[in-house]
Amino acid sequence: MANIIEIKDFSAPELDLYARLNENQLLRYYEPQTGLFIAESPNVITRALQAGYEPISFLLEKKHVETQAKDLLAKCPDVPAYVAEFDVLTKLTGFALTRGILCAMRRKSLPSIESVCANAHRIAVLENVMNPTNVGAIFRSAAGLGMDAVLLTHGCSDPLYRRASRVSMGTVFQIPWTFIDGDWSKDGMDRLKAMGFRSVAMALKKDSVSIDDPQLMREDKLALVLGTEGDGLAKETIANCDYTVMIPMYHEVDSLNVASASAVAFWQLGRRKQ
Repeated sequence: MANIIEIKDFSAPELDLYARLNENQLLRYYEPQTGLFIAESPNVITRALQAGYEPISFLLEKKHVETQAKDLLAKCPDVPAYVAEFDVLTKLTGFALTRGILCAMRRKSLPSIESVCANAHRIAVLENVMNPTNVGAIFRSAAGLGMDAVLLTHGCSDPLYRRASRVSMGTVFQIPWTFIDGDWSKDGMDRLKAMGFRSVAMALKKDSVSIDDPQLMREDKLALVLGTEGDGLAKETIANCDYTVMIPMYHEVDSLNVASASAVAFWQLGRRKQ
C-alpha cells in the first residue's frame, strides 16, 4: 500500500524540497554529508532507483497514483507521496511537472577518478560545460555511443540537477561519472595519462588531425575533452592534449553546439579498432 498524503497545507515543511529550496540548497541539505536532488519523470526516477539512489519523498499529480506512478509507488511503499491536482502542483512548484511526478532523492558520495576509469577505454571529459541541458544531452550521447565514463570539471553544471538528468533520459544513473577533484589544468591530465589515456582536444584549430584518423581509432584508451559553450577549451588544455581534433564542416558553418559535437565524436571515436 502506497503512503499517499494529499496536500492540504502549502506551507508544510515537507514540501520545502519542491517549493522553496533551489538546487544548490538541496545539494548542501545535509552538509557536510551528501545532499539531495530532484528526479523528474517516471523514466528518470526508475533509473535512479535501479542505480541504488534512496528516495525521500514523491510529489505527483493525483491522477497518476493509479496510472504511470503506480509501479514506482509500489516499489517504495514506505516513502511518502504528496499528491494534488495539476494546477495546485504548478502553483506550488512554479512550473509544470514533466509527466506529473517528482522524487526527492539522496545523493551518493562521488567516486574517485581512478575508480570511475578503472575499466574504461573511452571516456568523455567536460571542461566547464555550464548549461544543464547540454550536460544532459552529452550524457545521453555518451551512454548510447560508446563512452565508458564521464569526468567533469567543477565549472560544469551538476549532472543530477533536475533538467540535466531529465534531458539525459536518466542515463546519468547508468554511466559512471564524477567531478575532477583538485586543479584539472595542473594535475587532472597527469592522472589520466598515468592511467594510460591519450587525450583528444575537440577544438577549432587548423593544425588538427581528422576525426577518423586511423591512429586515433587504434588507441587503446582515449579521453575526449570537450569545452565550454562559446569559448571552447582553454588554450592550456589544448596544449596539454595528445591530439587536437576538429570535425569537418560544410556550407561555411564553423562549429557545432557542444552537445551535437559530442555525439559526432563519441560515435566516431567510441568504435575502437584493433
